[in-house]
Amino acid sequence: MVEQLVARARVAQSQIDGYTQQQVDLMVSSVAWAILEPARNRTLAEMAVRDTGLGDIDDKIAKNFRKTLGLLRDLKAAQTVGVVREDRELGITEVARPVGVVAAITPSTNPGATPINKILNALKCRNAIILAPSPKGASTCKQLLEYVHAQLKKVGAPVDLVQMLPEPISKETTQMLLRSVDLVVATGSQSNIRAAYSSGTPALGVGAGNVAVIIDEFADFENAAAKICRSKTFDHATSCSSENGVVIIESAYAAAMAAFDRAGGVVLDAGDQARLQRVMFPEGKLSPRVTAKSAAEIAQIAGLQSPAAQTARFLMVHESSEGPDHPFSGEKLCPVLTVWRAADFQQAIERVARIYAYQGAGHSVGLHTAASGPVLESRAALMAERLPVARVIINQAHAIATGGSFDNGLPFSLSMGCGTWGKNSFSENVHYRHYMNTTRIVRPITEKIPTVESLLDNYFEKFGH
Repeated sequence: MVEQLVARARVAQSQIDGYTQQQVDLMVSSVAWAILEPARNRTLAEMAVRDTGLGDIDDKIAKNFRKTLGLLRDLKAAQTVGVVREDRELGITEVARPVGVVAAITPSTNPGATPINKILNALKCRNAIILAPSPKGASTCKQLLEYVHAQLKKVGAPVDLVQMLPEPISKETTQMLLRSVDLVVATGSQSNIRAAYSSGTPALGVGAGNVAVIIDEFADFENAAAKICRSKTFDHATSCSSENGVVIIESAYAAAMAAFDRAGGVVLDAGDQARLQRVMFPEGKLSPRVTAKSAAEIAQIAGLQSPAAQTARFLMVHESSEGPDHPFSGEKLCPVLTVWRAADFQQAIERVARIYAYQGAGHSVGLHTAASGPVLESRAALMAERLPVARVIINQAHAIATGGSFDNGLPFSLSMGCGTWGKNSFSENVHYRHYMNTTRIVRPITEKIPTVESLLDNYFEKFGH
């Protein structure tokens, strides 16, 4: 069955290998409408929440629309056919080529937005793609593919360019698919990422999330709390980019916590924190019972005694350390935010470093500050130089900013590379160029041979010949 899927994909891919850029762009636009069309978008969002039990319908509608619209913006002017770069001085011409057939592992947390992102990137580079969705997200993915196939037919493109593993989806068929294609792009659990990397096929995987943000003494506390709340509650924190912890500098603590209270955050007392920990982390591991549930649902599941917790927008717990004995220091995938205090900015960075030594290295970190000029730049630079992260996000709602936004310059993506810190081979957002091979025409140029002295001048000046 897998062999047949791949065989059909290869035939379809060969049929578009000779497409012009205009044909490719029309195909991509047509397929994007599969999810941008409002009625289809709502259907997919409703199916996703109904069948996975994860997230919020309105937020998924917004995510499906915004992420796809942003990706289209990034792809609109991108050249993926023919010559994409020419350097006359070096005598090199770069020509875009497809990778062939892509396998895409997609998570239950985003069963509409992540598949369409991978589909559009693959098609933009004249590839075929076969999706391996999570079992919970398979029904949404199947419905999406019906819409995609209708849009492919409108432009006369072969429908076998976009396929998925038939249900029931198993680890065995997924593994067979990964071994049979030319490129694997995996988003989801770390077990899925390891499966992708061990398949023997070139693979792009992502690292674990556990985002921490620092609120410093210069912050606009209302603004910081509002943005963290927006990010922490969006789609019930299904995103790996959602804040999991906040480190507050001591002199800012009272004002920051008051702002969180006004934003809808509720701090749990020791009793309720213990109740929540027992439900969230039975045997020390995060339970799916609370994943992507609202704060009110979590309060009910955990039997929290605080009346305020029943209507909270998000729940807050305090921690004094990090690691497996302090499970709230790890990723939570729900609207629960851990709070640490730090004496100063240096201690805040040291705390974040320890958090990431436990979980989340490579992903990203945030800073909320109203400082400007040298203070802002020095603090941002210190975080970039000292912390094992691929992104330092300044004064933004993290879950929205990290994967690209209309008010920052990152490419729109639902897959964030975490570098070697997160056991990835790249440290940027996955984008269309990752789905493309490049052939280089290399011409002879005038020979320029440097002298040993010109290259080792710094050494010779210090130590002599």
